[in-house]
Amino acid sequence: MGGKQSLELFRFSDIGKSVVVVVECGDSRLVGGAEPQRYHSAFLVVESDFVSGRLRLALSDGDLDDWGRCLDALDAEERVEWPAGDRTAWLEVVPDDPVEVTVHDMPSTQIAVRVPIHFTDEWVEENRVRLERVREAVEL
Repeated sequence: MGGKQSLELFRFSDIGKSVVVVVECGDSRLVGGAEPQRYHSAFLVVESDFVSGRLRLALSDGDLDDWGRCLDALDAEERVEWPAGDRTAWLEVVPDDPVEVTVHDMPSTQIAVRVPIHFTDEWVEENRVRLERVREAVEL
């Protein structure tokens, strides 16, 4: 596979608003010494009639694994925060009606934006499929 392939890791959206993470699957780098960790370039994108923004992320393979666990928690109607740590922007997802997705840009601007999203019943499964596509693409 040559070049970059942009794939959605997840999408929370309804009419007029969305929160999406897009991973540049052909753009990873190893960071660290004895046990280097692979990081992938990504963007967290918020779109609505009120606010739009785009934040650069660096996601590790561990972050992708953590997102899989977050989907399990969301399926069990538990609140999640992802990615862990304080190195990058992060989001909080509260599975309520509507689902509340809050994007936090704490290391940089210290701005947080909450986006209420009305979902279909299949939203967790749809995001599991997206995660698997990203995992397959970054392993090539």
